[in-house]
Amino acid sequence: MKSIFNYIIYKYAAPIFLTGLLLVFIGCDLDETQEVTTLDNLVWSDEFDVDGAPNSQNWNYDIGDGTAENIPGWGNNELQYYTDRSENIIVENGVLLITARQESFENRNYTSARLTTEGLLEQQYGRFEARIRLPYGQGYWPAFWLLGVPETTMVDGEEVLEEWPAVGEIDIMEYLGDEPTNVFGTLHGPGFSGAESISKEFTLENDRFDTGFHVFGIEWSPTSVNYYVDGNIYQTLTREDIAEETDGEGEWVFDRPFYIILNIAVGGNLPGNPNSETVFPQSMIVDYVRVYN
Repeated sequence: MKSIFNYIIYKYAAPIFLTGLLLVFIGCDLDETQEVTTLDNLVWSDEFDVDGAPNSQNWNYDIGDGTAENIPGWGNNELQYYTDRSENIIVENGVLLITARQESFENRNYTSARLTTEGLLEQQYGRFEARIRLPYGQGYWPAFWLLGVPETTMVDGEEVLEEWPAVGEIDIMEYLGDEPTNVFGTLHGPGFSGAESISKEFTLENDRFDTGFHVFGIEWSPTSVNYYVDGNIYQTLTREDIAEETDGEGEWVFDRPFYIILNIAVGGNLPGNPNSETVFPQSMIVDYVRVYN
């Protein structure tokens, strides 16, 4: 298993370039003392059962290469331009297809898509899960993650919206396309973001994430976040863990509504650029996304 200590983490709202990833890395054994709680109150879902564009009552698009947000390359020197075209994002035959393509478009050589539920679904606590099949190859970086809704604060007598990492971030599933047996889950917040994020890798035994569907999820409460793959919890992070691993400097900010993001990034500092063996186009195939409380 290649260590993810050598990778460089970026995030959308914070164009931070770092040269080493300091993680709380606890190993790959499952936590056999815990089980995913059965939360049967389904409060939101998309089963992707209507062909065409994603349901506009559920999803928004992030468009572009990050330039409009003052972070060209999305803060990570990424190569893709996100679009809302059917070539990059469509529902067909009961699944959502987010497709990365190698093509010249808006001065970029790759296109992809990024969906969010910002302003549509913003929930505090609960169980968030998705059933997904992932692409394969150097340069692919698909993710299923959450960002906190910013709050208004006073700075020098003026009201301003919080920025990352003050809003918090919960990465439910991130995956590097050249490591088809590994995914990882991460928390970012004040005092433990970027190179100091708290993370753990999960290794799939005798299988690959690009050859079939797997369920990725979290259970999130006022005191903890549990990470699981196919119902197996492999990491639990609590307020106490954050305090311990940051010598009391980290702030637990996971007590506000968060929204969902689904995307495929291509290239950049992490995961590295595509090579001659990377096959395009490929898709992140999403069977469903469900939220419970």
